[in-house]
Amino acid sequence: MTTIAQSAPAFSFTRERLSDIARDILEHARKGGASACEVDVSEGYGQSVTVRKGEVETIEYNRDKGVGVTVYLGTQRGYASTSDFSREALFATVDAALSIARFTAPDPCAGLPELELLAMQYPDLDLYHPWDLSVEDAIELARRSEAAAFAVDKRIKNSEGASVSTQQSHFVSANSLGFLGAYPSSRHYISCAVIAGQGDAMQRDDWYTSRRDGAELESPEEVGTIAARRACARLGARQIPTGSFPVLFEAPLAASLIGNFVHAASGGSLYRKASFLVDALGKPVFSPLVNISERPFIPKGLASSPFDDEGVTVGEREVVRDGVLEGYFLGVYSARKLGMKTTGNAGGSHNLIVAPGEHDLPALLKTMGRGLLLTEVLGSGVNYVTGDYSRGAAGFWVENGEVSHPVEEITIAGNLKDMLAGVAAVGRDVHVRGGKQTGSILLERMTVAGG
Repeated sequence: MTTIAQSAPAFSFTRERLSDIARDILEHARKGGASACEVDVSEGYGQSVTVRKGEVETIEYNRDKGVGVTVYLGTQRGYASTSDFSREALFATVDAALSIARFTAPDPCAGLPELELLAMQYPDLDLYHPWDLSVEDAIELARRSEAAAFAVDKRIKNSEGASVSTQQSHFVSANSLGFLGAYPSSRHYISCAVIAGQGDAMQRDDWYTSRRDGAELESPEEVGTIAARRACARLGARQIPTGSFPVLFEAPLAASLIGNFVHAASGGSLYRKASFLVDALGKPVFSPLVNISERPFIPKGLASSPFDDEGVTVGEREVVRDGVLEGYFLGVYSARKLGMKTTGNAGGSHNLIVAPGEHDLPALLKTMGRGLLLTEVLGSGVNYVTGDYSRGAAGFWVENGEVSHPVEEITIAGNLKDMLAGVAAVGRDVHVRGGKQTGSILLERMTVAGG
């Protein structure tokens, strides 16, 4: 693990100051004739360094702040934002939002959440762990990561760089119903991407680690070593004949499959009828062996939050139980459009956990027997209206439950409805580095187009 030290927060504005700004905006909106108002005030800072072939390539510092104001004149809505915290600029922003609202068509679904839905009290989820990392120490960590990658194999010929980033932020969210929520958070990462070469062939791969608490990151050496081993494993890649085969999504990539599901099950897609999951609530969507839960209150969780972007209290729930879709992802507006209740998902999902199976990756390969282990997809070939799925891909061909050789320049195709229903196994090889946690996912069959 990486050794870190913590120091006093380095925010330019206190929480009290952000709260005062929010209250001033709400009061000015009220005096301006707004029937309701909501405001978000935020500030963040951080640094990122990138080292390539031992030399510093970039050093970036960021310090940002902003205010977003939404006002309502009945069911007419206006929004404006600013990064200027002066009193004149803040009030001008409110006035701009009011002006926009006056020219906006009424929308009966627009408006604040109901009072009883708001998180007037909420827990501390331990999301703030500032990393007091000097730029010199960050450079050293990046160098260690890249050096570890080059030390793995002589075939590591080049590097796209190793990066170390630390970010801290805090915000206040408030509305005219009396809600005021605020908390700080942090997120840090170490990444490394390298290129392996053998003859004329070259392959790249990468690895990264991300946590709220820098002390819980994988070591820079581990990140570099994994990136190098993955790049070397891809050397000798070739195409395979076209056919229909089982496909095993490696765990980091399987999270993107869950992301496809979330997109299709989210309010905006549903009320626009732009999803293959319209009217799917209460129906089998996944294979019966799939269970997905939402856990917003995990301490230090990368997608933890006590309330959503509208101040609505979140809660633990089962989204998919034995393959059956039990819940959509809705904010207040999309819920009203659908004639439903918000699920507290304005802004997205909160720590989706796919229940792991009993097998690790080698055991899943043996379960698959013959097929494709998928490690990378390219492009954005997903049609959420029909569910059609087609992506460029790379990975490894598997024979008799063992990796045979790497493959590249192939295309995988299917339909998300069939893919989700055709989950044959979920692994226990979970990599926690985002808001969607899953092991590798084995699909019964997809079309694989090779050379």
